[in-house]
Amino acid sequence: MQQNDTGRVRRWFDGWIAAERGRFVIWLPVIMAAGVVFYDWLPTEPPEMAGVRVATAALLFIAGRRYRVPALVLIAFGLGLSAAQFATWRAAPMVELPSRATIVSGVVRAVEQLPQGRRITIAQPRLDGAAPLARSLRLRLKAGDEVELATGDIVRVRALLSRPAPPSYPGAWDLQRDAFFAGLGGFGFALNPAERLAESPPIGFAAALQALRESIVGRINVVLAPTEAAIAGTLLTGGTAAIPEADRAAFRDSGLAHLLAIAGLHIGIVMAWSFAATRLGFALSEHAALHWPLKAIAAVAALAVGGFYMLLTGAHVPIMRSFAMACLVTLGVVAGRRALSLRGLALAMAALILIAPMEVLGVSFQMSFSAVLALVAGYEAMRPWLSRLHGDGAWWRRLLGHVVALGLTSALAGTASAPFGAYHFGHVQLYYVFANIIAVPLTAFWVMPMGMLTLLAMPLGCEAPFLVAMGWGIDGVLVIGRAVSAWPAAVIAVPHMPPWGLAATALGIAWLGIWRSRLRLAGLAAIALGSASPMMERLPDVLVSAEARLIAVRAGGTVYYQQVSGASRFTREAWWQYWNVKDPVRLGAATQEGPVHCDETLCGIMVNGRSAVIVRTGATCEADLLVSAAPQRLDCPRHPPSIDRFSVWRQGAHAVWIGPGGVRVLSDKQYRGDRPWVLGPPVRNAIPRNVQMAPAEALPPE
Repeated sequence: MQQNDTGRVRRWFDGWIAAERGRFVIWLPVIMAAGVVFYDWLPTEPPEMAGVRVATAALLFIAGRRYRVPALVLIAFGLGLSAAQFATWRAAPMVELPSRATIVSGVVRAVEQLPQGRRITIAQPRLDGAAPLARSLRLRLKAGDEVELATGDIVRVRALLSRPAPPSYPGAWDLQRDAFFAGLGGFGFALNPAERLAESPPIGFAAALQALRESIVGRINVVLAPTEAAIAGTLLTGGTAAIPEADRAAFRDSGLAHLLAIAGLHIGIVMAWSFAATRLGFALSEHAALHWPLKAIAAVAALAVGGFYMLLTGAHVPIMRSFAMACLVTLGVVAGRRALSLRGLALAMAALILIAPMEVLGVSFQMSFSAVLALVAGYEAMRPWLSRLHGDGAWWRRLLGHVVALGLTSALAGTASAPFGAYHFGHVQLYYVFANIIAVPLTAFWVMPMGMLTLLAMPLGCEAPFLVAMGWGIDGVLVIGRAVSAWPAAVIAVPHMPPWGLAATALGIAWLGIWRSRLRLAGLAAIALGSASPMMERLPDVLVSAEARLIAVRAGGTVYYQQVSGASRFTREAWWQYWNVKDPVRLGAATQEGPVHCDETLCGIMVNGRSAVIVRTGATCEADLLVSAAPQRLDCPRHPPSIDRFSVWRQGAHAVWIGPGGVRVLSDKQYRGDRPWVLGPPVRNAIPRNVQMAPAEALPPE
């Protein structure tokens, strides 16, 4: 009996291996991404060349058939870890910036239009005439400053500077890490009008492209109204900073935000129209139609146009992924083979991880690859059903097939990317399928073609008619976005998903999309676990901002907060999203509500049977937790855990869990560890993120 069971298991395993042949290699980029995530998770820098050592050690086993699969896994993991280490090694160190007003001078690298005003990026800036910095600075010009600036100009401006902001709470999005890998040293705003010291042509290919973008945007602004011009500029040059926040919210809440994120849809439209126009143009010649491989020629021409569009729009991660796959598709067309497959997606993912590994942590990378994985795998699984729907090819069947395919595309891409949007933004959209069924065809068959004709007409100076027509289409998309975003419950706020829940969801999506056999359905369990993870994670009861100007406490189902002058609105909104609250209560000197009792000196709040005190003036020893926006020096027989201005200056934002077992404190520096992008004093005793935190009383003194 035991031998029969063993034989059945072996036959099942052999059958599964045969069914999944060719799919194992698709997992290698996923494992590379895991290597990048592991690198970011570490509290300190790993040993030099750690990833290379792991991959080299695995190569020693690759010759042995028995250990080939584990060796390939380790090689892929080592490649991802090595790519992340190399990206950190080649990045310039963060710079110290003065806290006083400073004269900033340097070469303008980019000029961006904002809904109100402009923003410039200065490369190799000099502060008060000192040596140039290795990192760029991004400055917002004064409102009403009309000085003419373009990429390549040398500028001087008096400004207040600040380093990239730390996370809003331990575990929040790390803006300092973003700035570190983007080459930015800080941000600021101008105190006086900018002064152009010299007008200079852009030097270098990247600067010339940026100057071309600015020229295109300037000519669009002459013809179209501000909102239409901002969206047209986004579609043709990739810059989104000029879109008004209300219209940006309408796109986001209706599920049309992907129309503003230049990606596969846009480059697909550009290449499809270029392919059709090139093939039709050559087909007008009888000799070319009879003797030339028009399909291959049109595919190569479309790829060239798509490559130019990618560079023009900034070569961001989603469009780089799309262009990489377009190269494979073109290669397939030239060779007479189909290249749009999961293998093509895997190759594009591996290439992007090697080029820009830290993009793995960003929402663009995650949503882009999950959506394309769902589309390729979904259409592969549903191809027989769609073929039956097409039937005899009657016109009404073809029309129905196009409508179904459009709805299916929106449903697959939107559903697969929704968990990542929920994790990063705290909400999901319900009606994205309905909005996309109308808005996507309008964009594909009117807005983008008019935009392409606009670019072709600009050298001749006759772009105005095409821009006007493009503006009509943009107005139509805006009407759809505003209407759908106004429907009841168009956007639903969702509880915060912990990082391990997002990892489980991502693994489930990959498992469901990559495998062929019924074993793929196990991915649904991982997705369900990730979706349920917010219910398994206890959120902190107290949050203290990195300047202690904002303090919030959850008690009795309500959030109470103290805010002093200079508190960050961005931090406050991030907290409300994190806690998923709508109506927090601001504490005042006379607040007497439920568990809260305030007077002129302090606010006492009962949280889970323990007392938390927000100190305004003076001090007290009668509490389980003390929080103050000012420095506190206590002389108490029993020193309660305390967080004050000095604590956050040293350790960043704090999160506190209060319960019957005691008070637990976690600072941002303890969460992120001592990494090159973490600014401020180095942290001591970094706590691994999967280890239970010790009670605050047991933490070492500052």
